[in-house]
Amino acid sequence: MKIIYNFSPNRSRNSRARNDIRFVIIHYTGMQSEIESIKRLKSPKTKVSCHYLINRKGQVTQMVKDKFIAWHAGKSMWKKFINLNKHSIGIELVNKGHEFGYQNFSKKQIKNLIKLCIYLKKKYSIKKENFLGHSDIAPLRKLDPGEKFPWKKLSTYNIGQWYKIKNIKIKFNRKRIENFFFKNLQQIGYRYFKIQKRSKKDRKVIKSFQSHYLPKNVNGKIDQKTFKISLFLAQ
Repeated sequence: MKIIYNFSPNRSRNSRARNDIRFVIIHYTGMQSEIESIKRLKSPKTKVSCHYLINRKGQVTQMVKDKFIAWHAGKSMWKKFINLNKHSIGIELVNKGHEFGYQNFSKKQIKNLIKLCIYLKKKYSIKKENFLGHSDIAPLRKLDPGEKFPWKKLSTYNIGQWYKIKNIKIKFNRKRIENFFFKNLQQIGYRYFKIQKRSKKDRKVIKSFQSHYLPKNVNGKIDQKTFKISLFLAQ
């Protein structure tokens, strides 16, 4: 895997400790072209960047060195971590995103993403469950990398969590199941909700979970399968 360099000024001045790097966060660029995406990731006005960009042909470009903090995650939470920039490496995949015509990720793109993730996982001893999407850590603001991203395939390389659904019969008392579901989500690492109190925003959190683990059924409703997946992952 060849890496080329095109550095962005949008980063921390000071370097971070190697053991600060705990997560890899996967994004899509969500812009109409690769050229526009690079322009935005390098513009001092936007204050946005990433460590790596992978284009549709699978070319990997490093835009910020791993030792510096790139500005990719924004306002975010996962488990005890708040604003994950300091603790993560951000990877952008060139894709128009939901706003401009969401595309399937290319085979070459995913092939080199897997190679890069395996390399980073080994180099920084990153746990497999700490490979996440932007929507996992910022579900009220973000949709990326979205329901077309192949998390199941990545999990076969020990990148990201996946599940096996056991044949458990569940008595579906809606209120009890809702509270139990959100307890499971809290255990997994999701934030931006209250376990005992429902809000309109909860739908976005459910959809974020489904786009990661149940991509053919992103409806924001807690059905049997959505609940069972949360139960398996929480355990």
